[in-house]
Amino acid sequence: MLRKMECDSACTGRVAEGCKHCIEGSKMVLFVTGLCKWNCYYCPVSLEKKGLDVMYANEGRVHTDGEIVAEAEAMDATGTGITGGDPLLDMDRTVHMIRLLKDRFGRDHHIHLYTATIDPEKALALQEAGLDEIRFHPPESVWESMDRTRLKETVAALSIDVGIEVPALPGKERELNALVAYARAAGVDFVNLNELEFSESNWDMMDAYGYRVRDELSSAVAGSRETAMAVLKANRRMNVHFCSSTFKDGVQLRRRLIRRAEHTAKPYQQVTEDGTIVRGYLYAEDLAAAEDKLRSMGVPEDLYEVLDNRIEVAPWVLEDIATDVGYRCFLSEQYPTADGLEVERTPLN
Repeated sequence: MLRKMECDSACTGRVAEGCKHCIEGSKMVLFVTGLCKWNCYYCPVSLEKKGLDVMYANEGRVHTDGEIVAEAEAMDATGTGITGGDPLLDMDRTVHMIRLLKDRFGRDHHIHLYTATIDPEKALALQEAGLDEIRFHPPESVWESMDRTRLKETVAALSIDVGIEVPALPGKERELNALVAYARAAGVDFVNLNELEFSESNWDMMDAYGYRVRDELSSAVAGSRETAMAVLKANRRMNVHFCSSTFKDGVQLRRRLIRRAEHTAKPYQQVTEDGTIVRGYLYAEDLAAAEDKLRSMGVPEDLYEVLDNRIEVAPWVLEDIATDVGYRCFLSEQYPTADGLEVERTPLN
């Protein structure tokens, strides 16, 4: 049965366990390496990661086990999606990350992994380390010739959930149907189709393949959704899930931001319904004098903090006193991420 989901997504059958954690916003994204040998023209990985041996936990660059654990704790993660690049190009690091997360958060911490490397021996090593779910990304060139890969052998060797996850390339309905049919025959548990999106690193495919954006407000490629929905309708007896670009931003990302904000916001910061954090800033050359002024105006000490070049004040307090405090005051709305990206800044006086 074809079931519609939030923000134009849809599925037939059940949704993968890893997707459930993502939908709830409780999945940490662990980017273990940007190295990859497949060179898929549609790869959306950003230029700061693509082809580089770097690690990120959600939006933040990480270098140590402690930083990775801290990010998972900051959002109270119930699961992790390990991605790249291709994580199987550095098996030692990937196995270590799986064991690290399982040791720290327990067996119930669900871990799924994305790779284009279909290798039963490596997949078994990941399963042995504690991996719960593996998702293969076969390049578009083999979608109609999956019998030449080791997918069936790999599925037979594993006891964990095995899925296929690929972009819904416009006009590739025949190839995708062949991929789904083979996946079902091979015993694959689910197939995920992602709406194709433009990014800074794959923008040249617009000219090379005649793609265009769906509309002015979206990075989604026109025709990708229509192709995915046609594949879902043709494969109602298989677990196929279409994840739209608006679902990723409007549901998954928003819920993860809210979750992180609620776990990390300080008492003098305000969390919005979109998961951003509103902070109040007071700028002064003499911070000690500015702090004395706040005290004289009756601002409680637990509603402000002196920083290096400014004082952060609870936004609802700063709005009340801005016209009388005698210093430049602003409200800053930021993402609750490691980089603290500022969304909007509003002067109060």
